[in-house]
Amino acid sequence: MIDNMNGPRRAGTWPGRVMARTRALSFWIVPVCVLIGALAGGGYGMLRTPQYSATSYVLVVPTDKTDPAAALGFAQAYGRVASQVAALGDAQVWAGVSSKVLKENVTTVTSPDAPMISVTATSSRAQTAASMADGVARSLVLNGTQMQGSTNVRVVQFSRAVKPTSPVSPSVPLAALVGGAAGGLLGGLVVLVRPKRRRDEVHATVPGPSTASVPQTESV
Repeated sequence: MIDNMNGPRRAGTWPGRVMARTRALSFWIVPVCVLIGALAGGGYGMLRTPQYSATSYVLVVPTDKTDPAAALGFAQAYGRVASQVAALGDAQVWAGVSSKVLKENVTTVTSPDAPMISVTATSSRAQTAASMADGVARSLVLNGTQMQGSTNVRVVQFSRAVKPTSPVSPSVPLAALVGGAAGGLLGGLVVLVRPKRRRDEVHATVPGPSTASVPQTESV
């Protein structure tokens, strides 16, 4: 009788120990993940080469033979083929880089309301970024001047690129902050999933009380 009463009690204490250890482990998961994420983000920010960005602006102006709507359309077209125009022109010579570098590190953005093209270049050197942006813009102006007789629009450089003074890549504190936030989020997800799985395992392992059926005998 004593063994039958003590048996379920000893079996019932084991899930409690498991849950206590799980709660203790869950308490440390989030801080550890935050620390690991912050260290990883800070290390990435220190090892990564700073990147600088510079932007030059090109304006498409209508002539007396065309209207502003046509200038806007040509601005959209020049923005799409800017990389090809730069590769075929002398932009790589003016910027001092290869055409492959220009295609990979120069982006153009056009406005649906104004016939203006922004040419943005990114490089590990501030002066190179400005030279790349100006080189592509100059190629657009030269190509637009050559095609002015058929397009009836003028392409002019509205603003030259300014040499950047600070990198656009995230600083070490910012990279560490982003890494810590990502680590905390990952740790929180682990905490939410892990206890539920442990409870399912505990309930599946501990057997419930069994009842023995006593056969009944009929009296004659």
